[in-house]
Amino acid sequence: MTAPKLELRTGQYPGPLTREAFRLRFMRRFYDPAFQAEHAALQRLEAIAWDAYQDGRKAPITVKAGPGYADADYDLSVEWKETRDRLARAEATQRDPHTHSRVLVVIGASRNDGTCPGEVSKSWRLAQIVRHEVEAGGMQADMLDLSRLVSEYQYQIHPCKGCVSTAMPLCHWPCSCYPNHSLGQDNDAMNGIYEQWVAAHGVILVAPTYWYQSPSPLKLMIDRLVCADGGNPDPTSTGGKDAMKAKKIEMDGWPYPKHLAGRAYGLVVHGDVAGIEGQRRALGDWLDWMGLVDAGASSRLDRYIGYYRPYATSHAALDADRAVQEEVRNVARAVVNCVRRLRAGELAPPDRGLRDPRPK
Repeated sequence: MTAPKLELRTGQYPGPLTREAFRLRFMRRFYDPAFQAEHAALQRLEAIAWDAYQDGRKAPITVKAGPGYADADYDLSVEWKETRDRLARAEATQRDPHTHSRVLVVIGASRNDGTCPGEVSKSWRLAQIVRHEVEAGGMQADMLDLSRLVSEYQYQIHPCKGCVSTAMPLCHWPCSCYPNHSLGQDNDAMNGIYEQWVAAHGVILVAPTYWYQSPSPLKLMIDRLVCADGGNPDPTSTGGKDAMKAKKIEMDGWPYPKHLAGRAYGLVVHGDVAGIEGQRRALGDWLDWMGLVDAGASSRLDRYIGYYRPYATSHAALDADRAVQEEVRNVARAVVNCVRRLRAGELAPPDRGLRDPRPK
């Protein structure tokens, strides 16, 4: 069979903004009349931002890649390289058998009492149960509350740009798409989140079901973790974002490295009407695909809390549901047991060592 010709399909991008459209977009961030006292300063800043936009200054501060990269003379983003170096240190610590075991507890709900809902989420409450059990098991619980995306100033996860679908080596580990200063795409939370995942020996996701799916903050994180499954740790090999170089590398043979494989996982998915089983399966399938190890049947939980009862009394429903509270404790206990056995070399996935005939 003849190999398909490598080519780039283009034509979707509508093109850059006009000068006036850019100015309006920039100034929208200063809509509050209080900023008008600095109107002249804002005009000067807007001119600088326009210049960066026109020049495409994605990474205005760079450093030579240095030894260990395919192109040691390549100008890497300082921000990306600092993140990559932190991940390397976190990975070395995580693999050290003498270090304290750590479990990352991810709160996937959007709701918290610091923003419009005015009330904590049930996911947050369930995560506190998980945290207590992890710590009771002698392990460190690292909390990642994704509701911060809706309540904290300029704390954001930018969407995945889909580089992997052009070619896997174009998707860098960690993600090099952000920050992109020319487009104002900065303050991205994922650099810190990558480090939390790398440092963990186990991960427990706690999430409600929104319209049969994961809440948008959780889904943003999931999409941006695509680089952990087959991502390229050396952006110099693709000349940054040279799509054709990446295609050629993939066609020459790419190993699709699983950067987070071997960590234990557990799931707590809850809802009030429908969709919990589908979301729990989807999350489990995703974690399985990345090579994480499920901690047994008790570690994968989906439950309704206050089934078809008013939203206004949902916290009272959780107070009364002692069984679901104990089931959540069992999720944490199962993950703690799994982490302990994995680190002691007493547990190995049955399919370890099998060759995947269709890696992706």
